[in-house]
Amino acid sequence: MNFNYELTLVEYVFIAAFLILYSVYIGRTLYVAKALGSTARGVVIKFFLRTIYIALMIIALLGPFFGEPERDIIAEGKDIMVMVDVSKSMDASDVQPSRLEKVKFEVQRLSTSLNGNRFGLMVFSSSPFLQAPLTFDLNAFNLFTQTLNTSLVSNTGTDICSALDLGVEKLTQNRSANTSKILLLFTDGENFGACERKTFSDIKKFDLKLIIVGVGTTNGGRIKDGSNWVKDENGQIVITHLNNAYLGDLAKSTNGNYFEISGQQNAIVDVIEAINSVENRLIDSRKVAVVSNKYRYFLMVALVLIALDILVTVSTFQV
Repeated sequence: MNFNYELTLVEYVFIAAFLILYSVYIGRTLYVAKALGSTARGVVIKFFLRTIYIALMIIALLGPFFGEPERDIIAEGKDIMVMVDVSKSMDASDVQPSRLEKVKFEVQRLSTSLNGNRFGLMVFSSSPFLQAPLTFDLNAFNLFTQTLNTSLVSNTGTDICSALDLGVEKLTQNRSANTSKILLLFTDGENFGACERKTFSDIKKFDLKLIIVGVGTTNGGRIKDGSNWVKDENGQIVITHLNNAYLGDLAKSTNGNYFEISGQQNAIVDVIEAINSVENRLIDSRKVAVVSNKYRYFLMVALVLIALDILVTVSTFQV
């Protein structure tokens, strides 16, 4: 038998007070019995009865339980690093209400459908930034997702490849963990950086699954800038287009998948199916306390003995 709690000073004081006071009571009773020329066996019987039920109540107070106090808990799932393009082109309105707002909505919908996995969040434009590390806490993850906007990082261009490099680095930090790892990239495909061959080889080397979601339309859309539209150096309204050809080739080069979110189609359900098709592996293993407090059994016996003590009368003095 094991206990959830230990004896404290309160319990020790209570036990000591009971023993001292009852010893004084027994001593006086025996003294009186001797003076009367009788015996006092009844006081001894009551002492043992009361000692037993007080001991049972103390045991109940300590929270007794039986069996092993710890058990191995294993969590299986996937590590999913969500990478969101927050360059200015993601404010384009060809996907309502905007490309980025649509991504934020779908990412939260996706995380809810894939609970039980760990999610991390990364944003990028000309440079990548880890917004939230891998976590089981979907409430925290969704909170970070809601705060995404195109002013989070520098908007001097978009470098998808640097985001992939950082995503690979963060997912492979723990080399000993044999978890299923997924890079989930949301972007419109405007890219001003060149990917090195090492980027693709690392994705394959570490058995990472790259899933790319193109956001936007090939017809393109205008970019809102306050109450006006973004214009180029010649004063012409900038039209940003979904570069689906580039994104499709990027996914193909890593044996990944490519999907699209536009005004005409929403492949988020296909994205969820693609993630579910990846085999679950061990994410976390730890020992947790799995105990059942059995105090009620000891307390019930103590209450029965208390009732017996009250209802059954034993003569203290016998001639």
